[in-house]
Amino acid sequence: MHFTTRAIHAGQEPEPRTGSVNVPIYQTSTYAQDGVGEHRGWDYGRSGNPTRDALQMALASLEQAEDAVVFASGLAAEDAVFRLLSPGDHVIMADDVYGGTWRQVAKVHVPAGLLEVTTVDLADLDAVAAAVRPTTRLVWVETPSNPLLKVFDLAALATVAHDAGARLVVDNTFATPYLTQPLAHGADLVVHSTTKYLGGHSDVVGGAVCTDAETAERLRFLQNAVGAVGGPLDNYLTLRGIKTLGVRMETHCANAAAIADHLVDHPAITQVLYPGLAHHRNHDVAARQMRHFGGMLSIRLAGGRPAADAVAVGTELFFLAESLGGVESLIEHPGAMTHASVAGTALEVPDDLLRLSVGIEHVDDLVADLDHALAQV
Repeated sequence: MHFTTRAIHAGQEPEPRTGSVNVPIYQTSTYAQDGVGEHRGWDYGRSGNPTRDALQMALASLEQAEDAVVFASGLAAEDAVFRLLSPGDHVIMADDVYGGTWRQVAKVHVPAGLLEVTTVDLADLDAVAAAVRPTTRLVWVETPSNPLLKVFDLAALATVAHDAGARLVVDNTFATPYLTQPLAHGADLVVHSTTKYLGGHSDVVGGAVCTDAETAERLRFLQNAVGAVGGPLDNYLTLRGIKTLGVRMETHCANAAAIADHLVDHPAITQVLYPGLAHHRNHDVAARQMRHFGGMLSIRLAGGRPAADAVAVGTELFFLAESLGGVESLIEHPGAMTHASVAGTALEVPDDLLRLSVGIEHVDDLVADLDHALAQV
């Protein structure tokens, strides 16, 4: 069954009692039981919910995973994955990892003694292999990466990880399962901020992990014990968004590619970071690994930070806001916004960099909006 069909039907059969074609919002905190310890599959809202179950089935289908577990946010999903580790375990991750991930690792898990971490350029397989320790248990990948839009060879990284007795975790938020299915390339776990493209309408916060059934059960135990669950309405909104993921991603990607081509020789811009450009350092990997090249791109301004700030506040259709992946276009300054937590570290983001989440508006309007803002610097 094709992706766009599964996005609409997987886990989403009509409700049997009424025939409702949409999965109901089961807005309940508890469930009546037929006898002591005898329930119908659900006993308490933290432990399970039919709306949540439907979303998990849909996500597992889209990622071609055995199971999926959804959480209250993307960082809650990541936290659960890190809690699978034992004290002293070692994690290798990219040297441009999302600032929120780095903050959680460096400020929460490392000080607590849960893990140790090394950052490397994951495109350099020799450097990755050299970073491996006897205690290495995870290799953590974002592809494309946030905000430098690097694309990493998942199959090659899976080999390095598995040879070391580690597992490969892929944050697939930017690509979505429509563009890349990491498990098919050897990954062991896929994490998402479902807030982004999966929800797709900037109206919900959530996260997910897609993996094998045994690992999912361990994650489900952690979720129930810690309590990082989203509400039924959050799950419903994400499920609704998934139905149109394929058609939305087609437009996101087409718009981003057109904008990247338009900006690549702009005199106010020193560099356009987009995997679809032939000169992108990872273009060949992206072409092999992705259906299209994504809806995200970053630009570096010739005028440095002042120019970046001016462009960021000079657009009208591109809203100055954090987050990404919604139907509307967004622009932000990662160094001062989404990646402020890595300021002063080896992971610091260039201060002349702007990140663009290209929406599904008409591309001519988006190009005109950017041209107008760039003309002011």
